[in-house]
Amino acid sequence: MSITPISLNPIGIIQSCFKEKFGIPRQSRLAPAATANLVLSPPFNRAEAVKGLEQFSHIWITFIFHQTQSNDWLPTIRPPRLGGKQRLGVFATRSTHRPNPLGLSAVKLDGINIKGSEICLKLSGVDLLDQTPVLDIKPYLPYADIITDATYGYADQPFDNQTPNKLNILFTSDVQQFCINYQAQTGRALAQLIEQTLAQDPRPAYLRNKPIADNEPPRYHGISLWNLNIRWYYSTAGIVVDDIQIVNTDNI
Repeated sequence: MSITPISLNPIGIIQSCFKEKFGIPRQSRLAPAATANLVLSPPFNRAEAVKGLEQFSHIWITFIFHQTQSNDWLPTIRPPRLGGKQRLGVFATRSTHRPNPLGLSAVKLDGINIKGSEICLKLSGVDLLDQTPVLDIKPYLPYADIITDATYGYADQPFDNQTPNKLNILFTSDVQQFCINYQAQTGRALAQLIEQTLAQDPRPAYLRNKPIADNEPPRYHGISLWNLNIRWYYSTAGIVVDDIQIVNTDNI
C-alpha cells in the first residue's frame, strides 16, 4: 500500500525561556515557571483564527523537534527514567528520535496578545526549545483528554519523584539577590524556574547514579535560560547555584 506524502507548514514559532536542549523538563507542566510565547506566522496570524481560544485555560501544541529533525530515527530507545540501561521500542517512549520528529505538549494558556498582524500566545509550563516550529494548536478538553483509569507502565509517576535522594536546590547570597533584581526588572520568576528545572536533575543517567563524595571537587554544569547563563554544581548538600551571567540584553 502506497502512502501519499503530506506537506506540513508551521503556523508559528516558539520564543522560549529554554535556549538549549540541556535542562528542558522531560514533560510539560513539570516546571510551571517555564514560559514561552507562540508567535503566529503569515498567513496564520489572523485574529479570527484564535477567536474563542481565550476561553480555554490549557491548549495542546503540536510541534517539530527541529534540532533532531535531521537525525535518523531509532527503533529502540534507552529511556532516562529507566536509568539509560534498558531499551524499549521508540513508540513506547516520548523520545525525540522518531520516524517523524513530531512532539505534543499540553501547556497553560496565560493570554493572547493581538497587535495588528502580530498575534502572540502567552504560555507557561512549557517543555519547548526556543525557535521550535509549531504545526497546530487545539483546545485542551478535560472531559475528553483526562482518562481517569489510564495506566502508565514504567512511567507511573513524575520523573523527579523517582530520583534517588532528591537533592535540594541551594542558592548563594549573590545568586539570590540577582534573582530578586532580575524578577523586579523583567517580571520573570527566575528563582522558581531554576528550582523547577534543576529539580528534574538534568544530568545523564550515569552521573545521576554516581554517589557524590564529600571531598570531590565541584563539577560545574551550565544552562541557558532567557538571556542568562546559569552555573551550578552538585554537592552532598544538594545542587548549588553559584553564578549567573547575563549573556545579552536583547531579551530583557
